[in-house]
Amino acid sequence: MEELTKTEERIMHVFWKLQKAFVKDIIDELDEEPKPPYNTISSIVRLLEKKGYLNYKAYGKTYEYFPAISKDEYAKTTFSKMFSIYFDSSPASLLSFMVKEEKFSEKDIEEIKQLINENSKL
Repeated sequence: MEELTKTEERIMHVFWKLQKAFVKDIIDELDEEPKPPYNTISSIVRLLEKKGYLNYKAYGKTYEYFPAISKDEYAKTTFSKMFSIYFDSSPASLLSFMVKEEKFSEKDIEEIKQLINENSKL
């Protein structure tokens, strides 16, 4: 699947939240003021449908759109690309980055240890 622009991704997050929507529903859900023009959002939605991220049901000339890909599927694909590009597909590089950039609580560290232990038993 084609990568999404930041704007397309923002619109997809609205679809994942609502599950199905008309263009006007998407506009209503956006936090920004002033609201973007209907035609702008409609164009983005049509691009998302063309890229395979949305499907639709027609009601005459009106279309109700819904996600063709789940948020989890998108996250997995996006993360896999990022993981290979930025961390050379190395879990150690990723974890090292996270440790340096984030402040982990003791609980976080224990959960990570538990996940590693469970995964090593597989």
